Amino acid sequence: MKESELREAVIATARAMNAHNLNRGAAGNVSARIGEGFLVTPTGMAYDETAPADIVFMRMDGTWNGPRKPSSEWRFHRDIYASRPEAGAVLHAHSPFATALACLGADIPPFHYMIARFGGKTVRCADYATYGTQELSQNALAALEGRCACLLANHGMLAFGRDLRQALDLAVEFEALCEQYWRALQIGQPRLLSDTEMEVVLEKFRSYGQQG
Repeated sequence: MKESELREAVIATARAMNAHNLNRGAAGNVSARIGEGFLVTPTGMAYDETAPADIVFMRMDGTWNGPRKPSSEWRFHRDIYASRPEAGAVLHAHSPFATALACLGADIPPFHYMIARFGGKTVRCADYATYGTQELSQNALAALEGRCACLLANHGMLAFGRDLRQALDLAVEFEALCEQYWRALQIGQPRLLSDTEMEVVLEKFRSYGQQG
């Protein structure tokens, strides 16, 4: 994809976050890997007012080009690309159900087999740190070890995929899973799947979908 097309795709993905009720207003951020850096949404701009020239190109050393400042969360975007070569796009959102669970500061246990969709037997919750800091980025990387999504304590959700489409799809699925867990907690304590069953499901997910 040409850079101009990727800029358009980043904006389209950011707007889709709002359409899917993952975000409201200018909250959250989206990025896509390109060359030796990545394109990321600018800080504090409404997505429906964002133009391709507003998308910021960032280098891995933290410097950037363009008329706009990058998202305040650029550090965990950069660090995910640096440590996870399979990541082609990163999405962060303050979605209602994921954020509600993140405010509990606890991992999501294996209440449903679709937990395995995100790479492990649980979805971890990263320890709290002030937004935009290197400490938050380090906490997020730890929670994402072996995973493609996590909660950020008292903050929101974070997910990555091989491209923008997959990152958005995973975020939508993750928010749906968070809603299901939240609803189950309103009734009582969900019955959890065993480690043995989750190992079986994780193995099945290694060949999930169209392998081409």
